[in-house]
Amino acid sequence: MQTKTQQLEKYYFKSKRIFLGMQGTDGLLYKILIYGLLVGIGFVYLFPLLYMSVYSFKSLDDLLNPLVNWIPTQFYTGNYEQANQVLNFFSTLLETLYVTVLPALAQTAVAAVVGYGLARFEFKGKKIIFVLVLTTFIIPPQVTLIPRYIFFNELNILGSLKAFMLPATFGQGLNSAIFILIFYQFFRAVPKALEEAAQLDGAGHFRIFFTIALPMAVPAIIISFLFSFVWYWNETYLASIYFGDALTTLPLQLQKFVATYQKMFPAEMGLGKNQLNEGIKMAGTVLSILPLLIVYFITQRWFVEGVDRSGITGE
Repeated sequence: MQTKTQQLEKYYFKSKRIFLGMQGTDGLLYKILIYGLLVGIGFVYLFPLLYMSVYSFKSLDDLLNPLVNWIPTQFYTGNYEQANQVLNFFSTLLETLYVTVLPALAQTAVAAVVGYGLARFEFKGKKIIFVLVLTTFIIPPQVTLIPRYIFFNELNILGSLKAFMLPATFGQGLNSAIFILIFYQFFRAVPKALEEAAQLDGAGHFRIFFTIALPMAVPAIIISFLFSFVWYWNETYLASIYFGDALTTLPLQLQKFVATYQKMFPAEMGLGKNQLNEGIKMAGTVLSILPLLIVYFITQRWFVEGVDRSGITGE
C-alpha cells in the first residue's frame, strides 16, 4: 500500500505535469497565458471594426437610446444608402483601383528587377547604389515633396496618374526600398547552382530571370504587391497634392465626407432631420475599408505563406 507521502508526491507530480507540462511550454498555465495574450491583442485590433460595423447599422433612434449599446433594435441600412451617395462609391472605387493597382504593379516589377540585379551581379558602385536605395527609405518624403512637385509640374504630369507611375517605374514609389530589399534577400537565398545549370544549357540572364528566378519569387511578389497596393490605397497626402481635383480615391472622399454630406443633405428648416450622425460616419468608414478587407480575405493564404517564405520579419 502506498503511504500518504507517496500519494502526495504522486498528486504533486501529476498536478505539475498538468499545469506546467513536461517541458514548461505545453502546460495549462502556459496555454492560458498565450491564448490570453492572443485574445487581448486580437480584441485591440478587432474592436474598431466591431464598433464601426455595429454603429453603422444603428438608426437615429438607436443612437439616441442609451439602452441600445451593441445590438441595434433593427437592421437599418439607411446609413449605407446615404454614405453610398456621399462617397459616390462605385465610381470612386473604380477610380481608386485605377490609382492604386497600376502603380503597385509597376513598383513590384521594378523592385524585382533591381533586387535581382543587386543580389546576383557584381559591379563597380554596387555598394553605393545599395546605400542610395536605403537612403531613399530613410529620408522622409516631406523633404523631397517640394522639389518633386516642381519637377512634376515642369513635366506637366500633375493631375494625372503619371505622378504616381513615373516614380514607381524608376524604383522611387512609396517605400520602394522595402520591396527591393525583400527581393534582394529572397534572390540571395536562391541556390546559384540552378542558374549555373541554366547557363550551361545556353540560357541568358534574361531567360534565367523570367523562367527561374521570377517563378521562385512568387511569395515575394505577393507580399510586395499587397503592401504596395495598401500603401497606395491609403496615401492621401501625396494624392491630394499631385492629383488635385482631377483624380480622387475613397480615402480622399472620406476626408471630405462631412463637408460633402452637408452640401448634399442640408438640414430641413433648421430641424436637423438630415443632420449627420455617428452611424452615417461609421457607414462611410466601413465602405472605404471594405475593398481592402475583401482583398485580404481572398489573398490571406498566399499572404501568410509569402510572409513566411520571404522572411519579411527579418528572421
